[in-house]
Order: sequence, then structure tokens, then C-alpha cells
Amino acid sequence: MHTSTKILLALAGAFALSGCQYDVLSPQGWVAGQERNLLLIATGLMLIVIVPVLIMAVYFPLKYRADRSDQSDYDPTFEHSTKIEVAVWGIPILIIIALGWLTYVYTHRLDPYRSLDHLNAGEPVEVQAVSLDWKWLFIYPEYGVASVNELAIPEGRPINFRLTSSTVMNTLSIPALGGMVYSMTGMETKLHLIADNTGTFFGRSAHYSGPGFSQMHFDTLSMTDEDFNAWIEKAKAEGGELTRTSYLALEKPTIDEPVSYYASVEAGLFDRVVEMCVEEGKVCMGHMMMQDELGGGGLEGIPAANAYSYDRARTIDGFGNPVELPELPTPDLEAFHEAFFNDPAAICGPEIINGYLSTEKKDNG
Repeated sequence: MHTSTKILLALAGAFALSGCQYDVLSPQGWVAGQERNLLLIATGLMLIVIVPVLIMAVYFPLKYRADRSDQSDYDPTFEHSTKIEVAVWGIPILIIIALGWLTYVYTHRLDPYRSLDHLNAGEPVEVQAVSLDWKWLFIYPEYGVASVNELAIPEGRPINFRLTSSTVMNTLSIPALGGMVYSMTGMETKLHLIADNTGTFFGRSAHYSGPGFSQMHFDTLSMTDEDFNAWIEKAKAEGGELTRTSYLALEKPTIDEPVSYYASVEAGLFDRVVEMCVEEGKVCMGHMMMQDELGGGGLEGIPAANAYSYDRARTIDGFGNPVELPELPTPDLEAFHEAFFNDPAAICGPEIINGYLSTEKKDNG
């Protein structure tokens, strides 16, 4: 290949890469800045070993090649060098100790559950984030508004995220502001971020979650307090009502959902999303766990299985289309009782048997 061709290919590659955004190396917030520092320090420490090894991998084969003219330095009796042993073992051990110490310090410093109060950066903003198929819902409980696929934050004020998911496990990632954290159905996770500058920062799902994953992204708008307050007023003026009913409609799978706003949010909606009981008649996770702790519902609870079912209503095919499944049948409890007493082990597992027996014991005093 001619030299000119190589130069043209190199220039073409540089031109193509010039459109990339290196948000991790260009942080716009304290958390992202600390993560960048850890990355650079750890890389520098590892290069202390990597660079000399790469140099020696070229230098020694050339210096001690078999066809060299001067072989006076050849020593067939050589078997040990204390200096080499100290260098080979001592330097890596020191680097590992340094990396371990840095990992310990930064792991606690950048714990996503740790608040940013130590920055004394002003009043924090609470944001409740829900990952849906395939869009993001952001609720601002202090302001009573919500947005879809757009996150507005005030510059220089900590953002306290509470996260959950409506279906599969997902991740919230805003590389310019900090690392990602998982959102999971029936659970709540936390994340604390802050933006040091105004601007628009790219955010997305960083965990594959189905056919709409590639378009599950949003803009993070970092703005002054005045602009943030104006954004809140805009949401109140343009948005609808986010109730349990409208949430269930929003929850249905969609791809490339446009930005939208809600002027009001039903009280306790996020907690119901976490508890998996937004739908009327569904048993919340906290109540379900309490029932399990008390021995379960026994055989009498089997007809109420629909109240405990969650995933069936959210079943989708490989293209993201909802799949309607028939409701769980209501069993003939009298026939079930008879079969159960004849051969309980063949009908139920030990958990149901123990739950039923403990229930019977309580009922009979």
C-alpha cells in the first residue's frame, strides 16, 4: 500500500472519529470528574508496567538475537539476579497496593447511594425515574410535574434520583454527569449526580432491554435556576394529568416516544410503581411479603391468584407488541381440597403445604 494511501486512510479515520463524544473524558459534573480522575490515575499506574514490557518485548529480541556479531555478554551460567527479582516482583506489588487503595477510596466516595451534601452546592432536587418499554419517565415530586424522555435539572444543584422499572431490568446512564445505575422491577435504587455547567447532555438506557432499546434515550437539560423554573411552568401549562390510569396507558410498549409533559402527578404513584400495584385490585409487594411472613394465603388464596400476577399483563413478542394472555382460571376449591387431603405432596409444593398448615393452625387457635 502506498504511503499516500495510508495517509488518506488515517485522515479519513480521524475525520470519522471527530464526531464522537468523549463524555467520560470531558466531565460536566463533580461525580463524572471524580470518575475521570480514577480512570486516568488507574491507567497511568498500569502503564508503568505495560510501557516497559512493550519496550522490552522489542528491545531484548533485537539485542540478544542469535546472529548478532558480538556475543561476549553471553553467560550460560546465569541463574539469578536479586535486582531483577526486586524489580519484577516489587514494582507490580506496589502498583497493586496503590490500585487497591484508590479503589477503596473512590468506591466509598462515589457510592451512588451517597448524597452530595458535602459539596454544599445548594438545595437538591428530587427526581423519581421509571424505565418503561422503551422510554423514560421522570417525576418531580416537589413540583408535582413529570416528563417523558426529557430530564431538566438546575445547574450546580445535586439531583437525588430514586429509580425503578416497570418491566425488565434497565440502567440510567448520563456519561457527562456520572456512571450508570440499575433500575429493577419491584425494587428501588438511588443515584446522586450534579451538573457543574449548563448544556444538553445525552442520556440513555445502557442495558439491552428489547427491540426498542436503541431508541431509549433522552436529553438532559442543565439550566440556570430561572430557566429550570420556567421549564416547570411550561410542563404545568402544556401537560396532562399523570394518574394511575394514564400511567398504565403510558406503560404500554412504544418505540421512539416523543417528549411529553404532565402538569400533575397522582400522590404516591411512584411508590405504587415500586410496589407493583398501580393496577386496581393488585396486591402491593409490601403486603405480599407480609402475607408470606404470616404463612401465606393457603389454599383459600388460590382463587385470588390474579391479584398477585404482574408479568402476564406485560408479556410482549419479539417485536415489542403486547401479547394478550388468558386470565388465570379460578379452580374448583372444593375439588382441590379433596385432592389436597388425599395426597397433598402431589398437589402442592412444601411451601404451600406449610403455609396452609400454619394458616389452619392459626384459625383453630
